[in-house]
This record gives sequence, structure tokens and C-alpha cells, in this order.
Amino acid sequence: MKRTKQMLGATSAIALVALSSSPALAAGTSAGDKITNNVSVSFDVGNITQTAVTASDEFTVDRKVNVTVTVDQATVSVTPGQNKAVLAFEVTNLSNDTLDYQLSALADAANPAGLTILGIYLDANKDGILDQAEIDAGPITYLDDMTEDEMRQVLVVADIGLNAANTSEFDVVLSADARAASGSAASPGAALLNSTDANTAGVDTVLADGAGDRDNAGEGDFSARGTYAVSAADVTVSKTSRIISDPINSTTNPKAIPGAVVEYCIVVSNASGGATATGIDVTDALPADVTYDSSFGIFVNGDATCANGTNGLTATPPTAAFADPNVTADLSDIGSAQSRSVYFRVTIN
Repeated sequence: MKRTKQMLGATSAIALVALSSSPALAAGTSAGDKITNNVSVSFDVGNITQTAVTASDEFTVDRKVNVTVTVDQATVSVTPGQNKAVLAFEVTNLSNDTLDYQLSALADAANPAGLTILGIYLDANKDGILDQAEIDAGPITYLDDMTEDEMRQVLVVADIGLNAANTSEFDVVLSADARAASGSAASPGAALLNSTDANTAGVDTVLADGAGDRDNAGEGDFSARGTYAVSAADVTVSKTSRIISDPINSTTNPKAIPGAVVEYCIVVSNASGGATATGIDVTDALPADVTYDSSFGIFVNGDATCANGTNGLTATPPTAAFADPNVTADLSDIGSAQSRSVYFRVTIN
């Protein structure tokens, strides 16, 4: 079946809305179509027009195999411990025939440890999100019966290790390898090879694909790379103490003797370049040889200096409590290069 330029233009416009990118066009007339060309020759003899002579030629259009794979978002930000992180890819059949495509998703050999690829899923609604219906449908290994110019979006799904370091990257390459249309959802068709002999009367095959990330031109496949970029909080904690007073020296050069008051300062910091740390819970288990000073209370969200850090803070806000032997406090979010602190006092028994 021939496709006119007008029809191809309409297809292009529709795909532009769906993908927000300019799609390539398929290779024209469909494989297997018959192209017939008739010729007629008229002539005169003795000024009398004779019966025209005619001839006809017919040939079959061969299969031109071409496919492209593109990544929807080249770099996707992930966090350590994230499950089912998604890289979205588009596979477009630019061939002039309906084909199957075998899929594979491979982690780059240079990746650090911490990536587990769970599988490839069909993104049925092409929204780049793995929803429950797509999870229930299960992972796929190939795309069945892709028609000319058809694009399908697939999702590479992976778990990110909890110990993945901030700014580390995990590269994944998705490949789509052309197969003959099997006509069955049970398995893809046979691999396609170049027809290198003289053109036949049937449908020959020409592999016309370009070179992708991990493949060469003219091999019937194409690949593209996506990257998981780890954005982690680089959190550290420190704890210091200072003697406030003792029963003998009061506040003048006090010593750590029984009855002395000791102030603890806990500082939680996030290094420069780290992702914002949220849901920060501090738990400090007091040893048996000190007694919590309820008259002083707990000061939360001070600075990192541990000197006069209680200024402007409220003692024992709703986010802090003491339940023997634990002092607990919830801190506000800590962004890159920020610190939060907790102050409380005890008496040495």
C-alpha cells in the first residue's frame, strides 16, 4: 500500500504531539507491494494510425529494515534505596513492513555497584510512569507486530542500592533488534539478515538501520543509553559536651564531678552538594550515671557552633521529648551545606 506525502505529514504531526520531538518517517512503500508500470507506443503506417503496442513490467517492493531507539530523559535523578526507578525509552519502527523487536536492557560494565535491573515494561499510556496495571502485566522481552511508523514506549525498571554514593551514575543501554513478524504473541519472529544475492521476484531484505550507542549500522538493531544519577544526602553527626557548673566551683572553671551539670550538643550536618535530608530523627540514649535535666529542657534546630546555640529557640518543643533513658528530637530538613543541632543537659550522678 502506497503512502502519500500528505499522509506521512499527518502521521508526523500526530507523533509530534505525542512525543514532543520530531519523529523520522518510515521507508515509503510497503514491503510486498507490487509496482506495475505500463507503456504504450502508438504509430502510423501510410498515414494510417495502427494499433498501439504495449508492454508491462511489475516488481515486488523489498523490505527495508530500520529502527530507532531514543531515551525520553537522558538522565533521571534517583536516591539511594529507591525501588522501581524508571528510564523511559521510545522504540520506533521506521521499516516499510510490520516487524517484531527483541528487547534487551544492559547495565554498563563501568557502573559502580548498586544497580539491579528488574526488567522492561510496556508503557501502555506513554506517560513515563510505571503504574500498577503495567506492573501486573509483567515485564516484556520483545515488541510484537509493530506496524510501519509505529512508536511504543517502554520502561526500564531498576532498584538503586541503599549504599549508592552521591553523584554516582548508573548507565543502562536499551537495544531493539528487528525480527520478522511472527503473528503470534507467544514469541518474536526469526532474526532478519541482509539479502546479499541478486534481487529476486519475492521480498528481499535490506538492513538500513543507523549506528546506535552499542550497535553498528546495517545490523537490524539500534540502541540508546539512559542514566540514573544518584542524588544523596551526605549526612554526618557529631556530639560534644561542656561543663556548665559543679557543686564546688559553680560556673568558675567547673569540673566533671558528681552533681556537675553537663550540656550536650548534637550537630547533624549535610555536606555541600548533598540532596536535602528529610525526616531526621535524633535519639540519644543516656547512660545510667547521668540524670536528664528537665528544668533546662531540649532545644532543637540550633546552629552548628555548639556555642550559644540555644538563642532564639524554645525549650522542649513538640518535636522533642524525654522518655527515660532516651532524649528524642525531630529536626527540620537539612539542605546542602546546612546543619541542625540539639541541646540538652544532664547532671552527673
